[in-house]
Amino acid sequence: MISLTPAAVKAVQRFIRGSETPVAGLRLVVAGGGCSGLQYGMKLESAKADDDWELEVDGITLLVDPLTMPMVDSVSIDFVDSLTHTGFRFDNPNAAAQCSCGKSFSV
Repeated sequence: MISLTPAAVKAVQRFIRGSETPVAGLRLVVAGGGCSGLQYGMKLESAKADDDWELEVDGITLLVDPLTMPMVDSVSIDFVDSLTHTGFRFDNPNAAAQCSCGKSFSV
């Protein structure tokens, strides 16, 4: 199960409210890149793909493709707003290694 902290829920809700187009959900993706080999990505989606996992987490609809799901299962997503860093931070118990910023990992 993917979890969102209250700060992450609040941030996602703010982004959804500010969207100029209707939002079907928040897409979580994993792609090659980052300092640890794989990096997380997020974007607001206007439609769900046929093969997406659709998860409801604290009122937020998450959309995850079948290849990404095993890599983000049990991940916790937080939103940090500090003097040195503002953005989403991922804590992934499936990661063999993770960069210090929490945006990339390896399995």
